[in-house]
Amino acid sequence: MEELLISISRLNPVVQFLIFLGQNILVFLFGLLFGYYLLRNSAAHTKRISRQDKGIAAGTVVINAVVTFAGFILWEKGWIDIVFGWSFYAITDLLILFFVMDLLMYIFHLAIHYSFMYKYIHTLHHESVDPNPIDLFVLHPLETVAFGGMWLLLLLSGTFNIWAICIYLILNVIFGIIGHLGSNSDTYVPAKGVMSYLGTAHFHHAHHRDVHCNFGFYTSIWDRLFGTYAVDKKEK
Repeated sequence: MEELLISISRLNPVVQFLIFLGQNILVFLFGLLFGYYLLRNSAAHTKRISRQDKGIAAGTVVINAVVTFAGFILWEKGWIDIVFGWSFYAITDLLILFFVMDLLMYIFHLAIHYSFMYKYIHTLHHESVDPNPIDLFVLHPLETVAFGGMWLLLLLSGTFNIWAICIYLILNVIFGIIGHLGSNSDTYVPAKGVMSYLGTAHFHHAHHRDVHCNFGFYTSIWDRLFGTYAVDKKEK
């Protein structure tokens, strides 16, 4: 992995950006394929994706590529410190990235809903009451920049293992897609024990139906702690 990044660092900046753009396009396509595969037997699978949603999603992909490129530059300059090679710390780093980002996004999400930003920024995402996988990428540009900024700030705060970063980014897409499967009962598997604290399609769908609850992304931990948790009726 280190050799790959070093090889990319020797390329022209325009080529570097195109590489990261291509990477984010692949992530986008993987996310949609994964999501619509899960919805293959539901009515949502046949729902037509509007031209507006396609355009906004494309813009989100470009912004994500800019964030990735910015992170790469910060690594080149030594501002972001990455450890290459597998070790036990990859597991602890992954847990830190997972739960800290979940908390940061919970706080940001809650702040958006209870400020002027909701009207001007976040209503776009909530136009879909029964979300589909592509709605994960239907975000106001400023919101996408904010999420990317939080991610870069977290990476700047310490030293992290490259495998923890990669696995976290994969989980981020998986949880995001699952959270935007809507109310399709055929994609819902009741969770018990520790698994019941993870974000599910019905957990986030409840948020799209009631904007005053369920602000978490990967887990319901922060909603439970701060009194914003609500169970979707289909989970009862």
